Amino acid sequence: MSGTIENVPAAATGSVRRSRDVPMLVERARAGDHRAVARLITLVENGDELLRDIAAALAPYAGQAQVVGLTGSPGVGKSTTTNELVRALRARGHRVGVLAVDPSSPFTGGAILGDRVRMQDHATDPGVYIRSMSSRGHLGGLAAATPQAVRVLEGAGCDVVLVETVGVGQAEVEVASLADTTLVLLAPGMGDAIQAVKAGILEIADVFVVNKADRDGADATYRDIQGMIALGERGPGEWRPQVVRAVAARGEGIDDIAAAVDKHRTWLVERGELRRRQEARAAAEIEAIAVGVLRDRIGSLRDGTELPSLAAKVAEGAIDPYAAADELLAQLGT
Repeated sequence: MSGTIENVPAAATGSVRRSRDVPMLVERARAGDHRAVARLITLVENGDELLRDIAAALAPYAGQAQVVGLTGSPGVGKSTTTNELVRALRARGHRVGVLAVDPSSPFTGGAILGDRVRMQDHATDPGVYIRSMSSRGHLGGLAAATPQAVRVLEGAGCDVVLVETVGVGQAEVEVASLADTTLVLLAPGMGDAIQAVKAGILEIADVFVVNKADRDGADATYRDIQGMIALGERGPGEWRPQVVRAVAARGEGIDDIAAAVDKHRTWLVERGELRRRQEARAAAEIEAIAVGVLRDRIGSLRDGTELPSLAAKVAEGAIDPYAAADELLAQLGT
């Protein structure tokens, strides 16, 4: 879905660019109109006033796509692996959506959005849609709009949605709350056995991918991860993370990665874990929206006198900040 547009008149396609007709946009997105998909995601990213209408229109298609997250440190080969996974999924006949999140500058807010450049192999494939998104300062490895962008791609009929995070550190684990299956990519030379047992990103993996496995140290990395997994406590029938070797730049090991994802998908369905993860994802999304609304309301109070008055009382020691927060929430009617 990233290249051509089929069965859509040119004049009609042009009208999509700035359209605000949500039902029409959703209808065209489902018909394979890439400009309609792009328009919907742009509206979502910008937090447009039509966001609620878009969410309502897309609700019937929720949960219809397999969501796979790819994360790891900078330079481990996430984009290359994503590119090769797209190729493998297309060989199976799947329609694939890709959301590649790039870091934004803390000074200008700009982003290179280079991940899409790395995936030009699929630029003319009508069954692939690739969208680069700026993190816009959002922490956790994703962009704030990523969950709703996933919903757009589900509504557009994608069978699989690949979500590639920015290059992350040990604590950016947000992708695990969004994906059905999370791939954590590692590469030789990224640390010793102590790094392998540290809490954080390594704990969210459903599948580990030791990429660049043709390099020195790959066997040691593989053993360290296997050792870390062996230390974990798992009850009967619980998922044991798979460890796969790959050289994505040469297309090696990609079928093994896809097989591991398939195995995890089967386990999710058989154990009822897929529905639990989807509900947990929905709960996190609802919570984020509610918190955002409260934040907006609190922001509006800054224009009044209540918040400055409470701040002055806390600063002079007249009341404590918890009591002040209670008064603020009472003003919000919560």
